[in-house]
Amino acid sequence: MLEAMVEWMGYPLYYALDGAPPPPRAGAGHATIFPYGPFATADGGILFGLQNDREWASFAAGVLQQPALAKDPRFANNAARAKNTDALNTVINAVFSALTTRQALDRLAQAGIATARVNDLAAVWDHPQIAARQRWQDIETPHGPLPALKPLSGAGWQPRMDAIPALGQHNHAILREIGLDADEIANLTGRAHEP
Repeated sequence: MLEAMVEWMGYPLYYALDGAPPPPRAGAGHATIFPYGPFATADGGILFGLQNDREWASFAAGVLQQPALAKDPRFANNAARAKNTDALNTVINAVFSALTTRQALDRLAQAGIATARVNDLAAVWDHPQIAARQRWQDIETPHGPLPALKPLSGAGWQPRMDAIPALGQHNHAILREIGLDADEIANLTGRAHEP
């Protein structure tokens, strides 16, 4: 996990080489590329990222429907866009606040911009891809079955998804395992010996 996260942080990590100041925290955005990250729509949110000036021109024309912005000196290249994020955010937010998530996704797809819907947790629970990959499995609990997200599995092996024990259900077995005898266990638990 650590190595995966360090790999993910590789780009901004180099900015902090040899004691140099790191880029500011950007949440789901990008520390040095703009626009890149989550943006609100009229009914939710989307995430997208522009990787180059060709995508910027396509975004300005097709998504914002303001092709002149592609040549605006404040936004003409990534360095300028990163320097003028407040001004560009004002333009983007004005457009996206009038679009539904579906409309924004359609415009971004048409313009060839990588994008995704920003889901709340309820939408993740109901995500069709999670269901299609059969990632949910019911597990037993003292209060009935509950859905649980299965860990990723590999070819030929499946993770164990044991029942959740009741409070104290395994006390005697654990105490025996650490070497206590039946009398010591009874004194600790206030209950007679259990098999």
